[in-house]
Amino acid sequence: MPNEAHTLEIQVRDYECDMQGIVNNAVYQNYLEHARHEFIKTKGLNFAELTSQGIHLVVTRAEVDYKASLRSGMIATVLTTSKRLTRFKAVFEQRITVLDPEHPDRPKVCISAQINVASITDQGKPLLCKEMDQLFG
Repeated sequence: MPNEAHTLEIQVRDYECDMQGIVNNAVYQNYLEHARHEFIKTKGLNFAELTSQGIHLVVTRAEVDYKASLRSGMIATVLTTSKRLTRFKAVFEQRITVLDPEHPDRPKVCISAQINVASITDQGKPLLCKEMDQLFG
């Protein structure tokens, strides 16, 4: 991850698990999105405010590698960094980890993801969003 990672702790809730007792694959997308929004806030940006100004940061690609399952009651950490791809696009690199009792000095990676976003207008046209520069410092 290129810059210092923002971290967010999450606790897995019972209703996020499927019949197998593990977090449903779609729920991980919610964890990742929540962590991205919190990351954006720490950089001085407000996602809702950008949207009200007609600036939309939309996901254009989500690449998620599922490496280990989370279960109800587990505490996980979402690590998020970002880097610019083009004038209109950026990528969020994210990992969800848990403490590994066998290796307490080395967190176990459950999810590794790259989420590409683009800045667009209300009409879906590319928009140069200068505010996005705040995400990369």
